[in-house]
Amino acid sequence: MPTSDSRQPDLAIVDQAIQWLIKLRFNQADATITQAFEHWLGQSPEHARAWQRVDALNDDFARLPPALTRHTLNNANRQLRRRDSLKLLGLLTAAGGLGWLGHERGALPDLLAEYRTTTGERRTLDLSDGSRIQLNSDSAIDTRLDKQRRLVILRHGEILIDTGSDSQAAPPRPFWVQTRHGYLRALGTRFLVREQQGSTLLAVRQGAVAIFPDDHSATARHIVRPGESVLFNAGGPSAAPDNGLDPWAWSDGVISAHDMRLGDFIAELARHRRGVLRCSDASANLRLSGTYQLADTDQVLALIAQTLPVRIDYRTRYWVTLTARS
Repeated sequence: MPTSDSRQPDLAIVDQAIQWLIKLRFNQADATITQAFEHWLGQSPEHARAWQRVDALNDDFARLPPALTRHTLNNANRQLRRRDSLKLLGLLTAAGGLGWLGHERGALPDLLAEYRTTTGERRTLDLSDGSRIQLNSDSAIDTRLDKQRRLVILRHGEILIDTGSDSQAAPPRPFWVQTRHGYLRALGTRFLVREQQGSTLLAVRQGAVAIFPDDHSATARHIVRPGESVLFNAGGPSAAPDNGLDPWAWSDGVISAHDMRLGDFIAELARHRRGVLRCSDASANLRLSGTYQLADTDQVLALIAQTLPVRIDYRTRYWVTLTARS
């Protein structure tokens, strides 16, 4: 298992690590790019140390202002100037303190959110109306409770909501959730909402949830009832595919799978672990079932290696690959 190293990597090597982070985070990482990165990473302990430092800031890099990321991407194939590297690392380091957000507040609503979690963190909130909200790993929300309504804005990630009775209001105020793809109105319920690529997942356990188009004053497009899961976007709702994952299990601190593709399982586990976690094409279609504790993702990987014919390769603590065991 790799260990941390307090020595500072050479700035030129940090430049290279930043460019690899750009390519892997924002471009389609095909086999050629992946192999080239792994070759670079294995060339020197200095490379591994620089990658660890840069990748540890991966979450904040993903939330940099669009203008900055576009500029960096446009120059990804050229060596970064010394002051550009320092500036970028400074922005990454300062992101948690929000010191640089004064110029880009509108571009980074998730970092400015009222409540947020980092990768691997889960959090439970109790609102004044009696509602309880659980935030999954790497999630962000804002809340707006006024005289007319209760509103939760999902900025990023996934939440599980138990709506409160709102006994202090007469009559109780309607409870809304706003996402990038529309509005949800809870009808006395327990439900989860997850932001996905191109759509939002809604799953209901108790009560019902109405899905509205962008204008939540319009007529509800669909009612989702207990036991149902749907994906929705501007094109409307559709049935959510069942890939074997229990969507509720994370709220208990576990990941639970039934006859799930290893590739899908690893993609889900990666949401709870910093850095790059992937499996090879040769092992992606293996199937697994079980319940695993999210508090120790290394232990989860070790258990997988005991039950499936795969090998766990740690390039660094932040770059892990599962490959088929020969």
